[in-house]
Order: sequence, then structure tokens, then C-alpha cells
Amino acid sequence: MRLTPFLLAAALAAPAARANESTYTDRDLDACKTLSQEAEGGSVSLQCAGYKDLAVYFKEGDLRQSQAYGPISKAWLDEAFESFGHFNHTNAKIEWRLAADGRPVATIVRWFVSDPETTSDTETRYGQVLVVSTVATVENPTSCVVGYVDALENREANALARKVADDEAHDFACGMAEPQWHGARGRLAGEPMRHLPPAVE
Repeated sequence: MRLTPFLLAAALAAPAARANESTYTDRDLDACKTLSQEAEGGSVSLQCAGYKDLAVYFKEGDLRQSQAYGPISKAWLDEAFESFGHFNHTNAKIEWRLAADGRPVATIVRWFVSDPETTSDTETRYGQVLVVSTVATVENPTSCVVGYVDALENREANALARKVADDEAHDFACGMAEPQWHGARGRLAGEPMRHLPPAVE
């Protein structure tokens, strides 16, 4: 079938839909601003540089770490903590998923989760989990985990995590919706733990 000149011109003029893209930043804990710190238990809360003017909020307590992104509310800053039950730490590199208008809608960070069945630091094995989180906005000042991908059990783990970010982060309701595992999940992935402030409807 041949297009009429009018339809052909319209087809050529219509812009192609642009898929989400990624950009990357590296979190530098030594350059972060300390918001609070407690000697007992070794807990700390930091504000770090992120993408453009968006901050990364890093917390650590009892050898477990948590991160949130963008302009979160004071309640979220003070009370939110999403991590894993086993000792863990995060990779410094943060992948930001950008919508067609260039606005960050999600982050992807690799978590290293210790295997509780090992008996010493020199023998500890780690699971690796890609954690997909929302990015807070002024209108919605909450940032939370959207989903998990076991990076050791899924061959295309990064692509799967990006799909979760693109499909689910934009309308995920923090404090009301529950993050889910996507793809295969192995024993070393660990068990997530979370504490969030009450959801504001």
C-alpha cells in the first residue's frame, strides 16, 4: 500500500518516541555532608552529590546501608531505611534512568549482600542485587525501592533492571505499593528489610 502525499508528510513529521536513557554518577562518601552521626552502633546519615542538582541520601547502621534520591521530605529523611536483613554495602556507581524529557525517574544501584552461612570476613561470599528505586520530586517528596533483580541469577540482569525502572517507577506509590523481585532469585540474594514513614494519601 502506498501512502498519499499528505499521509507520507505526516509520517515523516511525527517524531519517533524516544526510549529512556541512562546516565551515571559516582557517590563519594568522603565528599558527602554529614547530617547526623551516632558513635554507638556506628550509624550515619549523609547528603551526597548526585545527578545535576539531585542529592543522594546515604544511611548506614549496624553494617547495613540505605539510599534515597532527590528532594525527599524531612520525615522520609529521618525515618526511611530500606536495606537487606544480612550485612550489606552498596556500589558507589549510580545509574539514573532518564525519561524522554531528560528528567530522572529511577535509579539502579548494585547491592552486595553477605552470605550469613560463612564464618569469617576473609571467607564471606556476597550476593549481588540490582535495586531499582524512585527519584523524589517536589510534588512527591518520597524515594523508595521499586524492585529487585538478582544480578548473579539473571544473565541480562542490567537490562531487566532498566525495564523495571522504565515500566514501574513513574507511578510507584512509596509506602503503599510493595517492591517485587523480577526474574530468577537465588539463595545469596538475601531478604529485603524496610521501614518507611506512614504514606500520605
